[in-house]
Amino acid sequence: MQHLPLAFDRRGVLKWAVSAAAASVWNAQAQSTWPTKPVTMVVPFPAGGGTDAFARPLSAQFAKLTGKQLIIDNRGGAGGTLGAGVAAKSAPDGYNYFMGAVHHTIAPSMYPKLDYDLERDLVPLILVANVPQVLVVNPKKVSAADFKTFLDFVKKNPGRLNYGSAGGGTSHHLAGELFKLQTQTFITHIPYRGAGPALQDLIAGNVDMMFDGLGSSATHIKGGRIKALMVSGSKRNAAFPDVPCSSELGLPDYTVSTWYGVWCPKGTPADAQARAIEEIRRACLTDEAKAVWANQGAEFPNLTTGQFDAFIKKELAKWSQVVKASGAKLD
Repeated sequence: MQHLPLAFDRRGVLKWAVSAAAASVWNAQAQSTWPTKPVTMVVPFPAGGGTDAFARPLSAQFAKLTGKQLIIDNRGGAGGTLGAGVAAKSAPDGYNYFMGAVHHTIAPSMYPKLDYDLERDLVPLILVANVPQVLVVNPKKVSAADFKTFLDFVKKNPGRLNYGSAGGGTSHHLAGELFKLQTQTFITHIPYRGAGPALQDLIAGNVDMMFDGLGSSATHIKGGRIKALMVSGSKRNAAFPDVPCSSELGLPDYTVSTWYGVWCPKGTPADAQARAIEEIRRACLTDEAKAVWANQGAEFPNLTTGQFDAFIKKELAKWSQVVKASGAKLD
């Protein structure tokens, strides 16, 4: 077998080494300078909802840490799927991101046709907040002093009360369907174009109740504008220790949480993804963000990439089962 001249091999190795060094320097520079301009994050619900309650504090801390704006682009509609579609089609240049929520793992089971695929078109980066669902009522419309009184009324008056949601197929909607399934009751569903508008109508007395993420309801519960009767899960929430949890109220399987995470379009450079995760994590760990999270009864799960992806797969399977069992449909 003929061997190449040693000098040729050395030149090839040298060229490879120079190229590798250049690439390494370029990557280091890209990582050290990102972001060099404002970053956009699509929030697929109107301002004032639960997603906004975490996106805007995150945006403020991101700007302080990086010196660049994190622009919140509210794109409400179709239970959060309209904004998800916009985000999935945005340029994968490292400057477009998406704050989605539990709703987006419900949507594939509720919407027969979506113009995006959550697992194919978007890359999960980091889970930033986890908030238990809370059953809240307008105290002027629903005079129940506690959950037991409320449940007795609902059972004796099927269809008398209605509940608002962030839209068909959202966690607010499915939390209501799961509640009806487990308590054998009937409450009329009223869908809105986001949790913000639904919550405002609840406060105004245009709807009776809501299964909301504690994050968006917290301020209004503390202000007395709405009343919390139950928080989902096996333990009371530290921010609202007087509100009983579903387990102690005889609903041990009623576990619903509203969580929020950040994705980017498929094809976004790996170095930009890594820096985005790093800066978002840093923003969530600031004292200011921690205070906001605590005030809203939220935890920072800090699940990234593979962990977040595995979490999403479990949620997709869970909500598919709930949709089938409840027979939930889009209104």
